[in-house]
Amino acid sequence: MAYETILVNIEEGIATITLNRPEVLNALNSQVFEDLADAAQTLGSDDSVRAVIITGGNKVFAAGADIGQMASATAVEISTGDRPSQRALNLLENIPKPVIAAICGYALGGGCELALAADVRIAADNAQLGLPEIKLGILPGGGGTQRLPRLIGSGRAKELIFSGDFISAQEAWRIGLVNKVVSPDQLFEEAYKMAKRFASRGAVALAMAKSAVNEGLRMDLEAGLEYEHKCFSLLFATEDQKEGMKAFLEKRPAKFQGK
Repeated sequence: MAYETILVNIEEGIATITLNRPEVLNALNSQVFEDLADAAQTLGSDDSVRAVIITGGNKVFAAGADIGQMASATAVEISTGDRPSQRALNLLENIPKPVIAAICGYALGGGCELALAADVRIAADNAQLGLPEIKLGILPGGGGTQRLPRLIGSGRAKELIFSGDFISAQEAWRIGLVNKVVSPDQLFEEAYKMAKRFASRGAVALAMAKSAVNEGLRMDLEAGLEYEHKCFSLLFATEDQKEGMKAFLEKRPAKFQGK
């Protein structure tokens, strides 16, 4: 897969999406979002891909949106446009397989919102995360006001959004914004190790589990429990469920086929 602003590599069932605009600290513009949206759809439908890592490389994740592209936009243009950032991040969030963000350096504004669309976030100890849009007279418009409160609670999310301040990787871990903090030289290795662990599980069960969590967050508890039960029940029609339980009873590793 060849793209203008990202690199995509698939190895051992793990797809890695690397933002590739180093000259502007991986700033996110409409072309980046177009490429991310296409990659999300392609990888999501590729049965050979079992997990996805998204990274900006070993210097910076993404320093935010391309302000030069947005500065002259009017309210009418923004309100009637096709919302490329929300579309791309929604597609990434709903890839039916685990998505891990490997964050080194800055993950600011749209970069932070991109990380929020992943299922799991691993940060290098030099990472800084934040939503500084308020300092530009705007608010996070790529899902930040919705995903961040659902992840860390409304009080902490409002503090970050209202102040526009950056936080360290350790503080991000403390408040639950990232799952793990490692040294920069261990970042990709740790992300790959986690992706391989996820990929060894049953692909259908993983997709159902992700759907149950994501959809359940949009429902009240009663509806969420009903949706969980539906997903749980459907898995008993899969070959992987039969293999998983048989392997458990036979005290051997399961050999899942994604069926």
